[in-house]
Amino acid sequence: MATPEFIQNIRASAGHQLLWLPGVSAVVFDDEGRVLLGQRSDNREWTVISGIPDPGEQPADCAVREVYEETAVRCVAERVVLVRSGKPVTFDNGDICQFMDITFRCRAVGGEAAVNDDESLQVGWFDVDSLPTMREGQQFRIKQALSDAPTWFESTSSD
Repeated sequence: MATPEFIQNIRASAGHQLLWLPGVSAVVFDDEGRVLLGQRSDNREWTVISGIPDPGEQPADCAVREVYEETAVRCVAERVVLVRSGKPVTFDNGDICQFMDITFRCRAVGGEAAVNDDESLQVGWFDVDSLPTMREGQQFRIKQALSDAPTWFESTSSD
């Protein structure tokens, strides 16, 4: 994932310390019910499309922008399916980030799936019963996007 300039500016003074950052993920379906995935260039893993909102950018707009930037597919965000805080991630350069992810179910409305930037090695449409090997959290996002259940969120409160 390319690091946005505003985060590079923060890193210049904050160093590698933990940064709490917003993130969005987009589970995009086409008219055939297939899901759009990208194979990341940094770790070679297959994932739904994700990114970091620019300052002031609405999360749904970010999801739509990231999908186009990474895959050349145009989509519309339909609903929030998941809100979750992930575990801290340490990148190869020593930077530590923790993301609060908002996952959107999106519908493709145009474009042809293709690698559209340097963040992906491959992109493509997959039948939901024939997904490539993916981390459990990625599979969970897709499962929630397929569900008609209310937005999923985790709570540690005992109330």
